[in-house]
Amino acid sequence: MKVLFYMPHADARAWLNDFARALPEADVREWRPGDTAPADFAVVWRPPREMLAGRDDLRAIFNLGAGVDAILALEHEHPGMLPRAAQLIRLEDSGMAPQMAEYVSHAVLRYLRRFDEYQMLQNEHRWQVLDPHPRDTFIVGVLGLGVLGSHVAHTLAGFGLPVRGYSRGMRVVDGVATFAGQAQFDAFLDGVKVLVNLLPHTPDTRDVLDVHTFSKLARGAYLINVARGAHLVEQDLLDALASGQLTAATLDVFREEPLPPDHPFWREPRITITPHVSALTLREESVAQVAQKITALIRGERVSGVVDIERGY
Repeated sequence: MKVLFYMPHADARAWLNDFARALPEADVREWRPGDTAPADFAVVWRPPREMLAGRDDLRAIFNLGAGVDAILALEHEHPGMLPRAAQLIRLEDSGMAPQMAEYVSHAVLRYLRRFDEYQMLQNEHRWQVLDPHPRDTFIVGVLGLGVLGSHVAHTLAGFGLPVRGYSRGMRVVDGVATFAGQAQFDAFLDGVKVLVNLLPHTPDTRDVLDVHTFSKLARGAYLINVARGAHLVEQDLLDALASGQLTAATLDVFREEPLPPDHPFWREPRITITPHVSALTLREESVAQVAQKITALIRGERVSGVVDIERGY
């Protein structure tokens, strides 16, 4: 069994060593330009086209992340790049769900307790007590109820906050009021005070965080985007902040990363920026999950996390 590995800017030796321990019977190698030798499986993050094109020998391609939009965008640009016989399989959690819940909980509680405003007052050397947000109307809406979104919504409900969740198909999450489908989208948004985006990036969800979405939220709402930068219409966010429809935003993902130094988001004090760190891929957990699925596929078993190419997740 031969496994190809590619992850730019990573410590490839550490990954290869971990895979060698998890799959001692496998020949695991780092892909380099010009490598066309046979392989049964590929483990990748943002691979170049030439790594996958024409590889009809691959049985499965494992994406080292929950989002597969980068690979699908490459397939869209170069139709037929992905081997048709190979399943595309995404990571499921692998230690990302607790990280995401920590990140989002911090941002939500920061807004609930108005710590962002207290920081601004501190910068101005002003001692001022602010009225707290009423907890019963501080509705948190989580867009996307996959593995990460469901965990985040359940965690937030544990703080005693009113939490809503939205997904394409109906889901059940303890302590969370759930909505599904386009027909219930506006009802989900109505009155939401903090909107958390954890949707997959697909053609249907691109630009979903726009003026229409913002207009349905409670006046003075907050935005937390930890999914993809392409979900957000950037000028609509700036306009919503200027009008007071939104009070502040926490952004971990952007259309262009790294965020250019001259981007207007840097100059907007009501926008909190982090460099795509809300849920990092953890090596040991990821290797264990991929190795377990490769072993299952070798035995002829079905595995979870297989991506529907047409739906985009």
